[in-house]
Formats: sequence, C-alpha cells, structure tokens
Amino acid sequence: MKFPLMRNNILREDLDSVIEHLKKDDPILTNGPKVKEFEKKWSEWLGVKYSVFVNSGASSNLLSMAILKLKYPEGGDVIVPPLTWISDISSVIQNGFNPVFADIDIATLGMNQDQIIKKITPSTRAVFLSHIQGFNALTDELIEELGKRDIQLIEDVCESHGATHGTKKAGSIGWISNFSFYYAHHMSTIEGGMICTNDQKVYEQARILRSHGMLRESSDEEYKKNIINDNPDLNSDFIFLYPAYNLRNNEIGGILGLSQLKRLDQIVKKRTQNLEYFLKNLNENIYETNFKVEGSSNYAFNIILKDQNKSQVNKLMKLMDENEIEYRRGSAGGGNQLRQPYLKEIVSNNYYKEFINTERVHFYGFYIGNYPDLSFNEIDEIVCTLNKL
Repeated sequence: MKFPLMRNNILREDLDSVIEHLKKDDPILTNGPKVKEFEKKWSEWLGVKYSVFVNSGASSNLLSMAILKLKYPEGGDVIVPPLTWISDISSVIQNGFNPVFADIDIATLGMNQDQIIKKITPSTRAVFLSHIQGFNALTDELIEELGKRDIQLIEDVCESHGATHGTKKAGSIGWISNFSFYYAHHMSTIEGGMICTNDQKVYEQARILRSHGMLRESSDEEYKKNIINDNPDLNSDFIFLYPAYNLRNNEIGGILGLSQLKRLDQIVKKRTQNLEYFLKNLNENIYETNFKVEGSSNYAFNIILKDQNKSQVNKLMKLMDENEIEYRRGSAGGGNQLRQPYLKEIVSNNYYKEFINTERVHFYGFYIGNYPDLSFNEIDEIVCTLNKL
C-alpha cells in the first residue's frame, strides 16, 4: 500500500539500545531493572504514582477488571462502549460482571455522557470508558457525577497516548487506566501494555495478579510479613494469594519503551497537526469533519460519510483500493461489538439497532493511517482522492 495504516515506528536508535543491552556479558532478559525503570518514567510522563508493565493492552484491561472483582466480589454492572476493542468487553464478562452498553458521541467516538449517566443504577460498579482513536471522551460533568455516586472510572487509553482533558493527560484521571504499546500505536514495545493508578492498593494487586498471584511480587514489606506469619507451613517464596495470571513483559520491551518514550510528545504533536490539516481540507459536504479535536492525540484519520448510502460506501472503498489507501471499515474494533458472535448469548436479538450512532459508524465509517512521517503533501494526495467521491 502506498498509504498504509502504519509505517514502522521502531527506529534504528531503538534497536541500537536493545543491541547494546544484548552485548553485555550476561544480559537480563526477563522482567528486571529496565522494566522497573520504564514503569517509573512512564508514571512521571503520565502524571500518576504507579504503573505496571504487562504483555499487552488487553492484559491491562483484564487486570483492571480482576482488580475491580477484588473490590466487588459480588459482581455488578460495568458500563462499556459498543464501539471499542473486544477486550474492554470480554474482560468484563470474564470477571463475572454484566456489561451495560451506552451509545457513542460522533464528535469523539467515545460514549456519550448523557447515555452513560442514564444507564447508571445501584448495581453499577464502574464506567469502563474508551478514549477512541486519540479523542478525549471525558467531560467535567461525567467526572463529577461518577465522583458523587462513588462509581469507579476506568480509562482505556490504548490508542490515545497523550490525549488530554483540561490540564491532565487521559489516563491520569480515573481510578485505573490502561495503555497499549502494540506495533501500530503511538509508541511501541512490539507487544506490551501498562496499567496505571494513584491507588497503592491497586498497584500492589496489579503486581501480584500480573505474576501468578505470588505474594513475593508485592512491594509492601509489612503486608508480606503479615501474610507469611499467617501461613507458617508455606514456603514464603511460593505463597499464591489469587488464582491469577502470567502477564509479565521483559527487559527488551522495557528498553524499547524507554527509547520511544523520549520522543512520544513530539509524536503526539505531529499526529495532531496531521489531523487538523486533514480535517481542514476534507470535503465537509461529504464527510463528518466536526470532531472534538481539543485534547486529541490522533491515532487514525476517521472518515464517516454524511450520506448514509450503501452505494457511496462501495464507491469510497473502490476509490481507496485503486489509490492504495489502506483502510479499516467500522472504525475501532470493526464497528458495533453488539453484532459480534461472542455477545449473542448475552444481549437480546437486534439489540444493536438501539445504538444509532454506533450503527452509523459500523456501516458508514472507516479509518485510515496517520503517523509521524506522513507529510502534508501526502495528506493532500489522500484528501484529493477522498474528495473525488
């Protein structure tokens, strides 16, 4: 493809950092000091107290829900978007919570605040909010309402590194936040993710759950001492507190993360400039251009047809195919998750039809690549093709 979804964002300098580490006489490769250093630097960049490096963004979703389950063992409802990646919903189900869906706002592709508030009941335990494709999906009113009702906010920022709400970065506002360092995202550790929080108890639980549920992963020495004393017949190195997982990352991932983090702010700035230029030149009579760009750290250019006409969709796909513009239909996660087979036993037939905005994006929305080395001249060529519709 002339215009792929992503061009390589792992640079020579990143690889050189890995090679220098591998040249050592006895380099540590499993989870070690570089992972801890990356976690510390990432926390400083984001503006939170604690971060735990895991093997994927989906794993950070899973850990978030496992920690919520420790807080609410009786279960309950978690409000989720129908336009998101599957792991935001599957992790809810896997931990015994009931997913409750709220439709999106076209301007941000995130859940509409009024829809969220409308769906809150005494059974609601958390709002699992996705910042979709770089857009900030938070509002002051939503944050205030969740605070008043003592409902946990969990932010999925997997494809929105550097997005902001007011003066704070997305991911520093909720009880827990999740990030992904998959190849196509703002920065990459090849595969990887981060779970972040200001809550020390959550941090300790995330460390333990990440590594088989082992007590020795805790950094709270007093807590460890008490558990060991309560279990005198167990080897203190092998006390398993929870039926947990192995979601650890490794030193190579930590090294790549440290190298890429140095230029993340510049990457966010360039992606945002690209988005603004793209929307300025896109034909507003054919496509939606009224996105909420304030606080955006754009992940991909979204193309949503104003005219909900299936022949237009086919013409647009043909145009992009002929001009080698790689695209994904349905935007984040392939469109409306409520249409997917894994939810057929959980929601009623045709329930997806109630989510009008998500359905619109499912059938008439696409995204195409935005990345730091995409030039304005290339954007001109892409826009010229799209405007031919």
